[in-house]
Amino acid sequence: MSTGENIRAVEDDGSIVVELARSGKTIIVPPGVSILESVREAGVEAPSSCEMGTCGACETRVLEGEPDHFDAVLSPTERKAGDRMMICCSGALSKKLVLDL
Repeated sequence: MSTGENIRAVEDDGSIVVELARSGKTIIVPPGVSILESVREAGVEAPSSCEMGTCGACETRVLEGEPDHFDAVLSPTERKAGDRMMICCSGALSKKLVLDL
């Protein structure tokens, strides 16, 4: 399968393609698995504490894509800006996210 075909297959099953800009890795986050869990499985360290979206420890800059926020940390204005997200509990409205990790 070509890369384009891989991404289309991922889009069809509800997974998210997440590019980790600093580490140069691209990961697939399957449904039911947090971005934080997938990042760690890929061997990339990411801070966290509560892992429920209430503490803000896992806040990560979003370089591209549209996050789907499920945290209790960001204000409505911050959510609308879309430039950061809590990767322990939030997902994506876009098919791909590029994160500063």
